[in-house]
Amino acid sequence: MRIRPLQPEDMLGAREAARAALPPPPELDDALAAIFWAERYERLLLADRGGCWAAEDSDGRIVGSALSFVRDGIWALSFLAVHPDHQAQGVGRQLIDAALSHGNGARAGLIASSVDPKAMRRYSRAGFDLRPCVAAAGIVDRSALPAGLRSRETNDLSLMAELGREIRGGAYAPEDFAVYVKSGWTILRYEDDGVALTNKGSPSVVIARTEEAAADLLWSSLAGGPAGATVHVDFIMEGQDWAIRTVLDAGLLLSPDGPMFTRGDLGPLRPWIPAGTFL
Repeated sequence: MRIRPLQPEDMLGAREAARAALPPPPELDDALAAIFWAERYERLLLADRGGCWAAEDSDGRIVGSALSFVRDGIWALSFLAVHPDHQAQGVGRQLIDAALSHGNGARAGLIASSVDPKAMRRYSRAGFDLRPCVAAAGIVDRSALPAGLRSRETNDLSLMAELGREIRGGAYAPEDFAVYVKSGWTILRYEDDGVALTNKGSPSVVIARTEEAAADLLWSSLAGGPAGATVHVDFIMEGQDWAIRTVLDAGLLLSPDGPMFTRGDLGPLRPWIPAGTFL
């Protein structure tokens, strides 16, 4: 097994290994999932080549990959997956170690973890603090949707940088979130106080200055899905009680989710539902 820098020509092999290990979210059809993977892959290879790594077996097949990035002093793990046939062999540990090296000198770090016990152990051993999360899913009770929601669709992602700096402790790069837009997501904005990206009623990120703005964005995201469709809200972290109240009022059910791992000098991290890809 060889751990080496990821290359553009590795994209299809890395995607096949990733699909075997971590199937895409159920709200994404295959075509949209393929577009999103390609856009994310190309964006991170362009901006953070040093944070992108591949695991290659003795036959030259890509059996795993890790994608990470640094923005405004915060290192984040965007993706980590190893083909099931090669798990429990130390491949994931080698990939995360390589990705972590890209964050040397970063003042903080973020990881949205799966529920894999081995992954959680590795992140904790790397000096990250565990923050429990829950997820919500179900069909929205449309009779519960509040009147007078103020969030509106927009094409402007510029507020993401400012909000990221205030809430996360480091600015988002709007160019990262253009990956979502190119893949079919909708941008919602609550005046000058919040932004969300949503796909068929399922939010991928909500970040705001106030709980009022965050709840309006979350409700507006849920309202934007097709009637009768199942929606998902992932990585609702401890302290995000505004989000818990919203999803319960919307008729969704809660379940345990993979935790967030954090370390270093971060912001208040609320009100915030992180994007699993560009934390």
